[in-house]
Amino acid sequence: MNHLKHFLSKRIYFIFTALILFSCASTAQDIAPPKGRIAVVADGNSPDPDDLGGTAVTIALLRASGLEDRLVHYSHSCDLVRDDRISEKAEKERHHLMQVACDMTARRWGGFEQLTFFDAIWQKEETINDLCWAINASTEDDPLWIIEAGEPDIIGMALKKTPKEKHKFVKVVTHHPANDNAGDFYTWQEILDFGVEEVRIPDQNINLKLDHYKWDWAKDHDDPRIRLIWTIGNIAEIDNVVKFQKGKWDCSDAGMVLYWITGANVNDGLQAGNMEVVKSILEDYVKKN
Repeated sequence: MNHLKHFLSKRIYFIFTALILFSCASTAQDIAPPKGRIAVVADGNSPDPDDLGGTAVTIALLRASGLEDRLVHYSHSCDLVRDDRISEKAEKERHHLMQVACDMTARRWGGFEQLTFFDAIWQKEETINDLCWAINASTEDDPLWIIEAGEPDIIGMALKKTPKEKHKFVKVVTHHPANDNAGDFYTWQEILDFGVEEVRIPDQNINLKLDHYKWDWAKDHDDPRIRLIWTIGNIAEIDNVVKFQKGKWDCSDAGMVLYWITGANVNDGLQAGNMEVVKSILEDYVKKN
């Protein structure tokens, strides 16, 4: 009988240990970005407000990963032609909300003091010129990874103004054809025709657009920096322009940044980004800082 108890005890111990290790393996993720710099072109002024949460999580992830100095461009409101589904008043509101999401997250998390967050409509020329500068600085050893978190038009306008020989050092990361095919001035094929590299990953909504309650850990967190992220993302859920965000906390576009942080297509980055990895990276940082 004692031998049986001992056997069962050991068996339970090993099973418990295996579960812990599996849990750790499923959430822990190496920070192993590829060489080069990163640029983000987001919308947020379009009917879908998910870029609010995506922007806050993106900025926090880069800071928490120690990669804030490799972010060389960030612009928002890149949907250059207003959709009839959003009123002029709500559109103006979104511009302000996206600027707050950028500036306030960057200020609270720190490390982005030298970066200007541009409004792609209200500061269109400055936005394009800033992205041009980042493209022109690109080399084989220092490529530019552009995160397409909105329509592709601003990317196309910047590529058009930059030398063809620089485009082979530019990689455009995308996760959803809804962005690729929504341009008012450039098709996705026209973006690829510039000679940039397409880096396509699966739809990040699958694991990063979740039932609202699953982000309660952030809402109730001891650290105000994480509570701020939840607050910004929560605006998308209570927005009344679209209905498909109801009951959801969405930072899906941040999955492309998570993919880059963890290696992209060079170092086998995490293609199926999920909340647990985001949580692990952010909490690890705030515990140490």
